[in-house]
This record gives sequence, C-alpha cells and structure tokens, in this order.
Amino acid sequence: MLFAAIAVATLVPAGWQVRLGLHWLVEHFLAYFVLTTMFCLAWHRPMAVAAVVLPVAILLEASQGLTPDRTADAATALSAATGVAVAALLADLAITLRGRIRIDPATGPKA
Repeated sequence: MLFAAIAVATLVPAGWQVRLGLHWLVEHFLAYFVLTTMFCLAWHRPMAVAAVVLPVAILLEASQGLTPDRTADAATALSAATGVAVAALLADLAITLRGRIRIDPATGPKA
C-alpha cells in the first residue's frame, strides 16, 4: 500500500501532492526508510529488499522526467537511496544482533 502511494505521489502533478511540511529531501528519505523497514520486517533478508527497492526508487525518480510539470533530480534520488540503505543496514544489524543473543527463560539473555 505504501509502495503504491509513493509511486502515485511520484507521478501525479505537483499540485496534487500532499506534503508533510518538511524539506522535500527529508520527505523522500523518510518515505523510502519506512517502506524499506516495512519490507524488511515482512521478509527478513534486508539486503535482498534493498537490492529490489533501491533501483525502483531511482527508476521512479527518473520517471518524473516523463511528466510535463516535474523534473528528475539526482539529489532526490540520492535521498531516497540513502533512506533505503540506512533502513536495510539497520534491519541487517538488528537481525544479526538478534541471532547472536540467546534467551534462556531461566537465566535471561546470553551473548
């Protein structure tokens, strides 16, 4: 659902977009950070998620060049890519740490 919302917001006319009041680079970072986090929670392979979402984010940004009132912007694509990368790296770190910590019900967590 969020992915569809991002795709629609990317391609609709600029006047139809709903803005949060943040800088547009921050909005792109947060949108792709949340999207990647949701996919990583559903599928516990964050690098595979990033390998799929990252090109899609760049492709969506590049497709703005096909609309009459928008232009493709490298800074925006980089901001989206950064959101994807940070979310995937944090998810990978969390999965790795969770795998290293064993929890014994009698004594508690052990490293």
